[in-house]
Amino acid sequence: MKIRVVNSLILMLCMVAGVAQAAMETPDAVVKQTADAVIERIKAQRSELDANPSMIYDVVDELVIPHYDFTSMSKWVLGKNWKSASETQRSDFIAQFQTLLVRTYARALLEYSGQEIKYFPAEINPKNKLALVKTEMTSDGAQPFPVAYRMHQKDNAWKVVDVSVDGVSLVSTYRGSFSTQIKKHGFDSLLNELTVKNERLASSLSK
Repeated sequence: MKIRVVNSLILMLCMVAGVAQAAMETPDAVVKQTADAVIERIKAQRSELDANPSMIYDVVDELVIPHYDFTSMSKWVLGKNWKSASETQRSDFIAQFQTLLVRTYARALLEYSGQEIKYFPAEINPKNKLALVKTEMTSDGAQPFPVAYRMHQKDNAWKVVDVSVDGVSLVSTYRGSFSTQIKKHGFDSLLNELTVKNERLASSLSK
């Protein structure tokens, strides 16, 4: 199960590294093209990444961060707690939540080992400009592992706002745990917890 989750995070990272073009591509085309690009980068820099794992952050910064809508994700993850948070708390949360996802995906990306990815046509809702891109990741002797990406249009590009791994939504999962933390200990407690976790993730990768 751990391997499946790691592999799904790899795919989650790869598919969001699209390059904006004059004519906006379909979401599923972005998924395939960008996944191929990220995987090729990993293969080309494998020796350097093995020697210095923290280099993976450069890959993430270049290919991933511009193609996530972290503000929308933060609003949905926090739910009603977004409205009651101060502007400073909101800004700090977006930064820490982004760092958490980036560092988690970066670690998973280092473990890529040739899994194959199957892509399905995007399901686009023209009314709300939302799209669902379904994929499956396979490896030798294993059952296909489904990962679905929910995206929306922003700044003439498709950006990720949620991911479901084997039917479990990232936003819904974090929303539950974050809501519990805020209810018990307050918003600042959540920010402190995320800061400590992010520092721990960075430290473990640099060793």
